[in-house]
Amino acid sequence: MNEQTIKDSIALFLAGATDPQGRSLGDQGKIQGWKFACGRVQVDVLSQGLDIPQKREIDAHLYEGLLKIDGVDDVVVNMVNPEAPTEADLQAARGTQAQAAPTAADRAASLPQKRAIPGVKSVIAVASGKGGVGKSTVAVNLAVALSQLGHKVGLLDADCYGPSIPVMLGIGEDEKPHVTDERKIAPLRKWDLDVMSIGFFVERDNAVIWRGLMVTKALQQFFFEVDWKDLDFLIIDLPPGTGDTQLTMVQNIQVHGAIIVSTPQDVALADARKGLAMFRETQVPIIGLIENMSFFICPHCQERTEIFSHGGARRTAEELGAPFLGEIPLVTALRETSDGGTPFMITCDDSPARRAFLQVAEEVIRSHARLGSRKSGRAQEFVER
Repeated sequence: MNEQTIKDSIALFLAGATDPQGRSLGDQGKIQGWKFACGRVQVDVLSQGLDIPQKREIDAHLYEGLLKIDGVDDVVVNMVNPEAPTEADLQAARGTQAQAAPTAADRAASLPQKRAIPGVKSVIAVASGKGGVGKSTVAVNLAVALSQLGHKVGLLDADCYGPSIPVMLGIGEDEKPHVTDERKIAPLRKWDLDVMSIGFFVERDNAVIWRGLMVTKALQQFFFEVDWKDLDFLIIDLPPGTGDTQLTMVQNIQVHGAIIVSTPQDVALADARKGLAMFRETQVPIIGLIENMSFFICPHCQERTEIFSHGGARRTAEELGAPFLGEIPLVTALRETSDGGTPFMITCDDSPARRAFLQVAEEVIRSHARLGSRKSGRAQEFVER
């Protein structure tokens, strides 16, 4: 099938595409534009006035219908935010820059692809190479520690397949976000944190069975359609590994730093190296590595036992030239507070684990300050030129 025939089939399908109520997307002006190249269709859909379920249904309708057309190998559905510049605007801006200063345009060409999250000063990703290393526990208590140090903090649960933040924060199943008058999703407020999770929109016992494309769209909505307000830090709790969620994040938003969580075991450290390598390849600054479950102190005899070995994360950090942020011991209170819905940093007055979380939080604050200094320096350098 030649390219023109494929394009005609795409246009015919889109002309008949409807929303969940059976109304024509074209007649409503929802189809903002589309293009086809190298087997891929990209469709821009105006998201104004649509809630999350409607967006998902339209996304699935367009994805499945277009993929049935002979010659179409891939489909990308973009939900266009009317407040953000369109791709055409960005291309026009890049073209103008290219005429004025080709060298500067080359450097800036990729910047529009990574957008700042409105209302957020600094985005911090908490990641791990594998599951079961306590990454979500670290993310929750780091967020609380930053809040206790006087900062306004948000927590985004980006693990769409296994959201655990609602349980760890004690947020009930009947607590649901609402939509503001500006058609934004209002995050829930808990423990002085602004919180968002896919777990707020699905039953806790139900599995989230989505293609990667659906996860990508949900994350984009959490980044740009949540009413994040004046946050100093947004902590993003990522799923383990280096898959769709991580790539969606680093390709779409400005991430100011990444923290890698690992246990001392060699198998966990091997995966942690891969996670660190991914962030470096995508030019995300590494704040450092944390060794979780570093050692166990018996509450009865106070004897220290290194259950999973010890010191592996520190050695790995040194080998890879990354900062080492500290050791978090394996303590019963961390497990109990996570299961009970009250963060460890809320209940514990003083302990080695609390001091470790505060140490990590202070390093995040220093990293944020260094980033601000580098931005100011680059701005001054530009002015001087």
